[in-house]
Amino acid sequence: MSFEAKGIIAAMVTPLTENYQVHEKSLRKLVRYLIDGGVHGLFVVGTSGEFYGFSKEQRKEAFEICIDEAAGRIPIYAGVNGITTKEAIEYATLAEEVKADAISVLTPMFISVTQKELYQHYADIASSTSLPVLLYNNVGKTNVNISVDTAVKLSKIKNIVGIKDSSGDFTLTSEYIRNTYQNDKPFYVLSGRDTLIHACLCYGGHGAITACANIAPRLLADIYDKYVQNDVQGSLEAQYKIAPVRMAFNLGSYPTILKESLELLGIDAGPCFAPVGPMSQENKELLKKALLEAGVL
Repeated sequence: MSFEAKGIIAAMVTPLTENYQVHEKSLRKLVRYLIDGGVHGLFVVGTSGEFYGFSKEQRKEAFEICIDEAAGRIPIYAGVNGITTKEAIEYATLAEEVKADAISVLTPMFISVTQKELYQHYADIASSTSLPVLLYNNVGKTNVNISVDTAVKLSKIKNIVGIKDSSGDFTLTSEYIRNTYQNDKPFYVLSGRDTLIHACLCYGGHGAITACANIAPRLLADIYDKYVQNDVQGSLEAQYKIAPVRMAFNLGSYPTILKESLELLGIDAGPCFAPVGPMSQENKELLKKALLEAGVL
């Protein structure tokens, strides 16, 4: 499989109307904003995209809108997260039907599984589709961690092409890289922490799936683009510049900060699914300050 999972992939929010329907006009505007900003891929209906609030029909609608608006310019990674293997396969089949370029699969949440069970979960999903599969490790949200040994075993499956690691444990990220870089086929390791993108690249990783790209796509793309152009200092400076925005994520329940930021940038992202509510006025001012410090506003 020749698919390359690399660069800055925006972990998109999903703009919603006041009654929690997909806001097509704003979603299309966001796709254009991100592509014009230089991102290398779009991750649709993931954790930043509030996958947990959508029906199957709404997921399909969001996938189709983004695929149509992107028009083949950059790849679309469809989030096919589910607690059970059966559910994830159902969404993977949907992603293939609408012609997504790849799928990303979060570890199961709520339930506790062994590494053997986790391996079989991903192996069964991969065998159900011809699409490239990206593993998604986010132990802070799911309490399920993909061990290095499990990642290495899964990396040998033909259409499992890489992993997004949102653990924040850079030793774990680096071990994914170190233990797969000599594979017979490429295995792409992507940072899921916006503060560790430059570090991931320096260690041999391939980029990031990043929430901050919703807000500052050009700045995030610079971390990758400048690095691969051998402007390591420029890449590091871009990484430093986005740090105040990422550190402001604790000003509200996730992903409200992303939607509030987009509102400030003129993109109507709408509400988050309740019970996540808006930020306080005081915290909105702190967010604005962080955006100004990063040069986004």
